[in-house]
Amino acid sequence: ERKLDQTIARKRMEIQEAIKKPIMQKRKLRIYISNTFTPSKPDGEEAEKVSSWELRVEGKLLEEPGKQKRKFSSFFKSLVIELDKELYGPDNHLVEWHRMPTTQETDGFQVKRPGDVNVKCTLLLMLDHQPPQYKLDPRLARLLGVHTQTRASIMQALWLYIKNNKLQDSHEKEYINCNRYFRQIFSCPRMRFSEIPMKLAGLLQHPDPIIINHIISVDPTDQKKTACYDIDVEVDDPLKAQMNSFLSSTTNQQEIATLEMKVGSNLDSY
Repeated sequence: ERKLDQTIARKRMEIQEAIKKPIMQKRKLRIYISNTFTPSKPDGEEAEKVSSWELRVEGKLLEEPGKQKRKFSSFFKSLVIELDKELYGPDNHLVEWHRMPTTQETDGFQVKRPGDVNVKCTLLLMLDHQPPQYKLDPRLARLLGVHTQTRASIMQALWLYIKNNKLQDSHEKEYINCNRYFRQIFSCPRMRFSEIPMKLAGLLQHPDPIIINHIISVDPTDQKKTACYDIDVEVDDPLKAQMNSFLSSTTNQQEIATLEMKVGSNLDSY
C-alpha cells in the first residue's frame, strides 16, 4: 500500500509539472459569413422606409468533442470589420470588437447598416493565443526558421542556434560571440545571455491578423449563400482535463486517508 501511495504521489508531481506547460492541440475553426437584405417599404414604419442589410459572422470548431461547445468569440482577441469608406464615410466604416476583462462570450457578431448596393468589406480577426505568441523580425525568423511563436519557444530556438553554431564563449560562458548574422540583427559584436530577453523584445511584434475579404450582397438570389473559411486554432488537449481529474481524485484519496488517521487516533484515545 505504501508503494502504491508513493507511485501515486510521484505521478501527481509529474502531472502537476506537465499541467504548468501548455498542452495544446491544433484544430480547425470554420467561420461562416452571411448576410440578409431588407428592401425599403415606402408605406411601412419610419425604420422600414430605408433599405438595409445585416452581416453575420459566426463559427464553430469542426469535430468538437463533448457537449460543451466553445463560444466563437472566445477564440479572438479582437475583430474589426472594415466597410467601404466611400459608401459609409470616415466615421461610420469601422466596426470594432476588442476583448475586455468583462467580455461576455458570444456565438457570433452582427452588423446592420442602411444600404441597397453591394458592399466590399474586410474582416480582420486577431486570434487570442494562450500563452501569447509573437511575430519575429523577418531576419531572425529566417535564421531560426520560426515565424510566429510563444516567447518560450523563440528563446528555445535561439538557444539551439547559439549551441549549434558554437557562439557561446568557451572561457566566459555567460557571453555570446555574435556571428555576422547576429551582429546585423542585434547590432553588437558580443552580448551576455542575460541581455537576450531585452534585446529580443525589440524584435518581436504582434502576430498578423487573419484577413478575409468579402462582398455583402443585396441580390435576393444571394441571400441563402454562406461563405465558409477554415482557420487553424489551438485548443487545450483533452488530456489536460484527464490530468486535472486524476489530480482531484488522488487529492480526495489523500483527504480520506488523513480523515481515517484522525478517526483512528480519536478511537485510540478512548
